[in-house]
Amino acid sequence: MLIDILKILFCTPFLLYSCYSDIKTRRVSNNVWWVMLAGGIFFVLYDISTSGISYLFRLLLSAGFIFTFVYLLFRIGTFGGADAKSLILLSIILPAYPAFQAYGYTFPLNKSLINLFAFGIFGNAVLLTIVVPIWLAIYNLIKMGLRIDNPLYMFIGYKTRISQLADKHIRLIQDFEEINGEIKIGYKRGGTEIDEVVIRKLKKLSEKGLIKDEVWVTPKLPFMIPITIGFFVAIFYGDLIFELTKYILFRI
Repeated sequence: MLIDILKILFCTPFLLYSCYSDIKTRRVSNNVWWVMLAGGIFFVLYDISTSGISYLFRLLLSAGFIFTFVYLLFRIGTFGGADAKSLILLSIILPAYPAFQAYGYTFPLNKSLINLFAFGIFGNAVLLTIVVPIWLAIYNLIKMGLRIDNPLYMFIGYKTRISQLADKHIRLIQDFEEINGEIKIGYKRGGTEIDEVVIRKLKKLSEKGLIKDEVWVTPKLPFMIPITIGFFVAIFYGDLIFELTKYILFRI
C-alpha cells in the first residue's frame, strides 16, 4: 500500500537522526519525538477516515500494549527514554505491519503471528544485540587470554585503566567498599555512572594498593541503532524471533 510506504519514508529520517545523536551523546532530544508525533498525526487521521473503527481498535491495541511494555522496561532501568519513545511513536504511526510490493515481492516476506509492528521491531532489536556479548567475550579473550579474573564479566564489559575513565560512554560494574583497611569488591547491577567523585575514589583506593589500576566497565549501548535496524528488518523480512522459533520447532 502506498500509505505504508509513505509512513516508512516519514519515519526513516527520525530514526537515522536518533542513531546519530545516540552514538554521539547517548541521548536524543525530545524535540525529535515531538516533531515525529506532529507529522504522524496526519497518518493517524487518514487511517481513521479510511478504516474507521477497525483501525482505532488496532491503534489502541498497539499503542496500549507497547506503552505498557516499554514503560515497565524503562521503570526497571533496562530501557532508555529515547528507545521507549521511538517504539511508542512507531506503534501509533504503524500499529500493524506495513504491507507493500516491490520488485515482484510482497513485503514483509514473512508474516508474524502477532501483528504488532513495534513489538516485532523490539524483538528484532534484542536479537540483534546478541552480537554485543559475543564481541565483548572475543575482545576480552584476545586482550587477557585465560587470565580473566571475573569470567562472567567478560560478556558484559571490559577492563580499562582508572586514568582513562573520564568522558566515555561507560558505567562501572564493580562496587568497591573499604572496610577496616580492606576492600570488598562486588558486582553493581546496572552499573554506576562515572563522574569526578567516582574517579577520585578509585584513584585513592588504587594509590593505597587496595585495588588494581584497571577496573571493569560496561559500555552504554546506543540502542537506537538496533531499533532502527530492527525497523528495516521488520519491514522487509518480518519478526526474527518468530521465524527463529518456527525454525526450531519444525526442526525438533
